[in-house]
Amino acid sequence: MTKIVALVGSLRAGSTNRQLTEAAVQHAPEGIELTVFDGIVDLPFYNEDLDGDTPPAAAVAFRRAVAEADGLLLVTPEYNGTMPAVLKNALDWASRPFGSSPISGKPLAVIGSAFGQYGGVWAHDEARKAAGIAGAKVLDDVKVAIPQSVVRFAETHPREDEEVVGLVRGALTALADAAGEPVAA
Repeated sequence: MTKIVALVGSLRAGSTNRQLTEAAVQHAPEGIELTVFDGIVDLPFYNEDLDGDTPPAAAVAFRRAVAEADGLLLVTPEYNGTMPAVLKNALDWASRPFGSSPISGKPLAVIGSAFGQYGGVWAHDEARKAAGIAGAKVLDDVKVAIPQSVVRFAETHPREDEEVVGLVRGALTALADAAGEPVAA
């Protein structure tokens, strides 16, 4: 069983990116266990002074979830041309201690949707860049950017959209393959 942890960059309960994550959880290929770690909202802004001998409990729980995962799926909208601060902050916490962090060498893919015509590609590019610098094994070839999300999902949940389901299943399969645990497509 390949264990993948999803981090959702939008905190809004009804966000299309949260719905996209729900679709991924529901339609994960056999052999993949996808869970959502919602605790990134509880992480304080990264501050090395807080990250000493007794880091915050939220950071300990988050790092443990990342360490126990075989791969990470970042699901992000685009805020002002980049990823949301909560997601960047989570990457900062996951990147420490540098070189032996829980994200170091961990396969990671970025997907998401946005209202604009490009589906959040700038945010996805920034998330891939930050994750790579943090030490993750970024899957640059996994690109799922769903444009005009508010219109596309106005009356349909992403889990009911065959194209979207295929895209998220493909991203999850690529993560499992990168983790060294191929799954049946």
